[in-house]
Amino acid sequence: MSNLAQERKYKKIITALSIIIPLAVAALFGVNLKKLGFNVEPLTFLPPIYASVNGLTALVLVAAVIAIKKGNRKLHEQLNTFAIFCSLAFLLMYIAYHMTSDSTKFGGEGVIRYVYYFILITHIILSVVVIPFVLTTYMRAKLGDFPNHKKIAKKTFPLWLYVAVTGVVVYIMISPYYV
Repeated sequence: MSNLAQERKYKKIITALSIIIPLAVAALFGVNLKKLGFNVEPLTFLPPIYASVNGLTALVLVAAVIAIKKGNRKLHEQLNTFAIFCSLAFLLMYIAYHMTSDSTKFGGEGVIRYVYYFILITHIILSVVVIPFVLTTYMRAKLGDFPNHKKIAKKTFPLWLYVAVTGVVVYIMISPYYV
C-alpha cells in the first residue's frame, strides 16, 4: 500500500477517533453508576493518580523534544508513544472516577474562581482539539513523512503540553474541595 493510500486510511481513523473520543467522554461523564443502582465503590483515590499521569505526560513530552534536538529519533519515538499511552491511561481513569463519584465543585471565591474556570475551560477545549493533532503528528512520523511531521509537531507540542500541565493545575486547585 502506498504512503498516500495509508495516509488516507489513517486520516479516516483519526477523524473517527477525534469525534468518537470526545463524544464518548461527554456521554460517560454524565453516567454515574451509583445513581443507576449499581453497587460500586467511588474511585476517589484516582484524581491524584491521574493528575500525576498528566504531570508525567508533560515531563515525557519535554524529554521527547530534548531527545529529537539531540538527534535521538528512536528515543523521541519511544517517549512520544509513552506520552500517548499516558494520555490514554489518564482518560480511562478520569472516566472511571466520574462514573463512580459525584463531581467536585470548586469552592474558591473571587478572582481565583475566574482563574480556575479559565484554566479548566481552556484545558477541556484544548484536550479535544489536541486529539487530531497528536494522532496526525504520530501518523506522519510512522509513515516517514518527517518534514510534515515536524511542521505539525510544532503546533501539537505546545497544545499537548498545555493540556498536560493544566490538568495538574486544575487538580491542585480543586483538590482542597474533594470530599
